[in-house]
This record gives sequence, C-alpha cells and structure tokens, in this order.
Amino acid sequence: MTWHFSSDAPIYSQLVSRFKEAIASSELAPGERLRSVRELAVDAGVNPNTMQRALSELEREGLMYSQRTSGRFVTEDENVIAQLKQALARNIITEFLNSILPLGYTVEAVISMLKENSKNGHT
Repeated sequence: MTWHFSSDAPIYSQLVSRFKEAIASSELAPGERLRSVRELAVDAGVNPNTMQRALSELEREGLMYSQRTSGRFVTEDENVIAQLKQALARNIITEFLNSILPLGYTVEAVISMLKENSKNGHT
C-alpha cells in the first residue's frame, strides 16, 4: 500500500480512509491477513499508536477482525464490502457534484457529459 498524508485531516482518519479504499478496490482481499501494527506503522511512517487507533476503528466498523493468535484480517463479509463501496462512491459523487454544479452545470448536463466521455473510451 502507498501512503500519502495531508495536513487537512488527522493522520488516523487518513489511514482509515486509505484502508477503506484498499478494501473496496480489493487491493486488500477479503480474508487477507494484515502485517503487524508495528510493521504497518513503519511502512506508513506513523506512530504505532496512530496505526492501532485506525485499525481499531476499522474493526468497530466491521471491515476488519482480529484473531488472538493469528493477527488481524480483512472482513470476508461481502455485504459489508458492498456497502463500503457504495458509501465511497456516494461520497465521490457528492464531492464531484459540489464542485461542478456551482459552475452552472445541471445534473442532466453532467450526466450527458459523463455519457459522452464514456463513449469516447475515457474511464
């Protein structure tokens, strides 16, 4: 996983977001075992306590689970992953519309532009 942090949000919340993206995109596969908190923290360049906080949040949200002797794993629950993908997509769409509608475009015009873009092979 690659890590890029900005100064506009707490690091732990950026970690949570990055893990969610990795789960939704199958970069982290369902049931995949994660490396240790310490290894992940070193890789991301963050304090282990910050990484632990992010992973605990993901567990609370049902996106990861721990097994005492085996470590931490990505959920295998397809419904939870599908809900995550839908929530992430909704957030992206909302951000996009909040950016483009003030430019004077209507939703219908945006849909038309998206369809045209798709026809031209742009994804």
